[in-house]
Amino acid sequence: MEIAIVLMVLLITVAVVAIKLSDTSITFPFASKKQLFTEAERQFLHLIETAVGDEFRVMCRIKLIDLLSLKNNTSKKMANSALLQAGKKHVDFVLCDRKDFTPVLAIDLVYGQGKDGHKLKRDYFVSGALDTVAIPHARIKAKAGYTVTEIRECIETKLVPLRRKQGKIPFGTSQDKPELIKRTNKPTRPLSPSRNAIAA
Repeated sequence: MEIAIVLMVLLITVAVVAIKLSDTSITFPFASKKQLFTEAERQFLHLIETAVGDEFRVMCRIKLIDLLSLKNNTSKKMANSALLQAGKKHVDFVLCDRKDFTPVLAIDLVYGQGKDGHKLKRDYFVSGALDTVAIPHARIKAKAGYTVTEIRECIETKLVPLRRKQGKIPFGTSQDKPELIKRTNKPTRPLSPSRNAIAA
């Protein structure tokens, strides 16, 4: 009899705890953001999409970990450290092949001030990781007034290896840019030569 009473009390206790855990009065301290992107990000996204046309898909705010996979035989300690680091990083935009979504180019906006001001300095972990997997990384200073042509030229400068692979630039030449880019007296990248602003 006593066992039955103990079991009954236990069941009631479990039921009460379950009700408390499933209580719909749990509050979530969130509010909907009015905009998914900042004004600078929206403008820049439009410029990129116009610059690349139908050749690439433009993906936004991609985690670095989504662009990488661990090499075989990586030690557990090194793997954990690398995954922890990569999990904290992201890139602003990624150009992908339209057919199979293969990443072709990572692009970061470089802010001179504000909450994202840290991007003014190169993140060598991001650059090194992308370089290891042969994904070019363009860093472009965020400012108003860029033209589609300037953004296209910046992108094409970073896509030289891909263009060579496609046969659009001959191998074994000293040519640094695709033939479709005309040489002018204007800068070939939408960046000032200042070390603080450059995103090579």
